[in-house]
Amino acid sequence: MDDKSAFTVALAGNPNVGKSTVFNALTGLRQHTGNRPGKTVERKSGTFAVSGFRFTLVDVPGTYSLEAKSPEEALAAEYLTGEAEDGPDCVIAVCDACCLERGLDFAMKLGEKCPRLLVCVNMMDEAARRGISVDCEKLASLLGVPAVGTAAGTGEGLDVLKEALCNLLTSEEVYVKADLTPKEICRHAVSVTGDTEAKDRRLDRIFTGKYTAYPVAALLLGLVFFITLRGATPLSDGLSYLLGHLENCVRRLLELTVIPQTVTSLICDGILRVLFWVVAVMLPPMAIFFPLFTLIEDFGYLPRVAYNFDSCFRRCGSCGKQSLTMMMGLGCNAVGVTGCRIIDSPRERLIAQLTNAFVPCNGRLPVLSVFLTVAARGTGTLGGLLLCLAVAAGFFMTLAVSKLLSVTLLRGETSAFTVELPPYRAPRVGSVIVRSVIDRTLKVLGRAAAVAAPAGAVIWCLGSVNVGGGNLFTAAADILSPVAAVIGMDGVMLLSFILALPAAEITVPLMLMGYTASGCLTPTQGIADSARIFAEWGWNAKVAIIAAAFTLFHFPCSTTLLTVHRETGSLKWTFAAALIPTLVGVLVCAVIDLIFP
Repeated sequence: MDDKSAFTVALAGNPNVGKSTVFNALTGLRQHTGNRPGKTVERKSGTFAVSGFRFTLVDVPGTYSLEAKSPEEALAAEYLTGEAEDGPDCVIAVCDACCLERGLDFAMKLGEKCPRLLVCVNMMDEAARRGISVDCEKLASLLGVPAVGTAAGTGEGLDVLKEALCNLLTSEEVYVKADLTPKEICRHAVSVTGDTEAKDRRLDRIFTGKYTAYPVAALLLGLVFFITLRGATPLSDGLSYLLGHLENCVRRLLELTVIPQTVTSLICDGILRVLFWVVAVMLPPMAIFFPLFTLIEDFGYLPRVAYNFDSCFRRCGSCGKQSLTMMMGLGCNAVGVTGCRIIDSPRERLIAQLTNAFVPCNGRLPVLSVFLTVAARGTGTLGGLLLCLAVAAGFFMTLAVSKLLSVTLLRGETSAFTVELPPYRAPRVGSVIVRSVIDRTLKVLGRAAAVAAPAGAVIWCLGSVNVGGGNLFTAAADILSPVAAVIGMDGVMLLSFILALPAAEITVPLMLMGYTASGCLTPTQGIADSARIFAEWGWNAKVAIIAAAFTLFHFPCSTTLLTVHRETGSLKWTFAAALIPTLVGVLVCAVIDLIFP
């Protein structure tokens, strides 16, 4: 490099060894970390400075081998082995102190391709709690390269790591292939006291047991959704009340200016009302769901989910990793589609991408909550049970459609399935709260809000422009009424689903606007108040169930479809990602309408 004080350093290692935590600790950037493999799916970079040296740190996807079997492994291997034009000056090989032998096997092979190597033995604090002690000085002498012990989560050892990095890049020392094997090296450098895996084995009898795995998974997920629904309703009501007052304050301020009344109505009745609705309905469930979900993730349970459900997905022509992407979709379907990169087989990856929308994302969960509250006649416990059943229905439909695709459009052999089961760890509550609020809740809410504001302007125009005896919204709903009747809905419901393509969160206010013929979105005081209004407009349990079914099974939002197109590079598969769940939704709603009077 032209600047002799500037270096590029690659951060490499197996999945789930804490690479992203090391990256965050060194660079100060907030890259999402979690206790499961496959988190990093593209190269991330950040910078830091030490003793006059400037470093660009590149976090490449976790991999077990330099022989690529998946897109992320190919990305890592190309960069680490010097095949990429912008290769690193040196590599930090991150290993898990709790299972050092496996990490050393990869690090030693990496050293043969990358002469300047520094071994970072991470999670030393976790290893100590499990009775494992690593002598990093002995390890360095056996390997022939620097080895530093760290606990990146607490910052322990990072200063030593930085110093070792500076020394490595300013010296002529290069990696020399060790004469010993990783088994042999660990025998000299690692000492173990007691049975370090006894606790994990006891817990695995519960979480992965033959008769307990599925009931425990259902219980945990049900508990998460029950707490989310019961807790979100009063919070949503209160937040909606406060934002309603804020809307009125903005209106009064605008009325004091020379701004025309029409523009004031556009801002307050259109843009702000939709924006505030999305915030009031979406923020409370996310603020509860994401921390709970992240606690489970941090505990180390999610890889067990993939292990438990592998047999189910294999019978459907896919693999257990699809269950991980499916659970990502509970937060955001677009994130779930991107997460499908962790699936090695292109065929199975495409199946997962096409079916990810069958699980309700955080944008559809509040909408489902409203409709199911109507079906439950306002009973919170029954509403929570119905929500759990809805999510379960999405899971089983994912399996069914995956099977259908695997024997029709995407026929092929099921690939081998490998997933690392990390040790159970006590969740870091403070980190979980910050991570779930900043990395998940606020980011997802920000994307939804960015879509909600312009959508509010469009909705206001539909309600304000008159044609014939009504506005554009009413005219379009009347046109769609015959089609909607086939599946037990009316034109207002179907048009609302269509117009909510940018963000599912605006489905409910659109329906209320259509029913009240108000010309603008109807202000409400949260989930319970919305459910009450629907009941007043003649909704019974059947109509509410049909609305919930179509919410669960219909085209994903525009962001998810754009993500499918980006990942597949195909308009055909993007169209299929929209068409397949919609056809399922039409069929399910038609059957419900036919069976129930």
